[in-house]
Amino acid sequence: MKVIEIKDLHRHFQDGDQEIKAVNGVDLSFEKGEFAAIVGPSGSGKTTLLNMVGGLDQPSEGQIIIDGEIMSELSANELIDFRLKNIGFVFQAYNLIPVLTAEENVEFTMLLQKRPAAERAARTKELLTKIGLGDRMKNRPGKLSGGQQQRVAVARALAPKPKFILADEPTANLDSKSTANLLDIMVDEPTANLDSKSTANLLDIMVELNEEEGVTFIFSTHDQRVIDRAKRIITLEDGKIVSDERTA
Repeated sequence: MKVIEIKDLHRHFQDGDQEIKAVNGVDLSFEKGEFAAIVGPSGSGKTTLLNMVGGLDQPSEGQIIIDGEIMSELSANELIDFRLKNIGFVFQAYNLIPVLTAEENVEFTMLLQKRPAAERAARTKELLTKIGLGDRMKNRPGKLSGGQQQRVAVARALAPKPKFILADEPTANLDSKSTANLLDIMVDEPTANLDSKSTANLLDIMVELNEEEGVTFIFSTHDQRVIDRAKRIITLEDGKIVSDERTA
């Protein structure tokens, strides 16, 4: 079943007298539970495409339909509410709130959703422990390394159990072990780098997200480690799709 449909999508920018075609006639669809990587050189339109799918940027032309909702027909408030309920974002720049602790950052979206305090606390502790930051829950972003901040950003995206996660270069600041552990949360593979207790916890998350919840992941990435695990690889060049291959 198609849960995301992208029809003849364009995003053009004006740079002086020159028109920049960041996304230029993209047609795509995604089914529930996909794990897809959008790849291509810098400037190929990956981030712009993700931002439009997430409703953070508006198309110049074309249409995006998510779960039957035509995104361009939603009011500003309806769009905010739709994102809050359905989409988790992971940004390359983290976008953590500097005055909040790691725990508070992960809890933030659930707080906006008005989830009960006990549920928020339990889910936050569960995720931060599983990504190896259980002892850093009270630290603010300024006291965390870049890789640790990115792990908090991933936990924040996963916390409210969204239908879709859009991730823009989410592993850019992670080392190999951190990347492997985070990807194991997102895809159905255990990791050899964790002890048996952590592995069991990660398997619980995998079952919940990939099997029970059917979360759809769409990545923008240059990271070969992500590409190797993707079940679908979409290549963009100059704002156009040049290949779309399923690997599983």
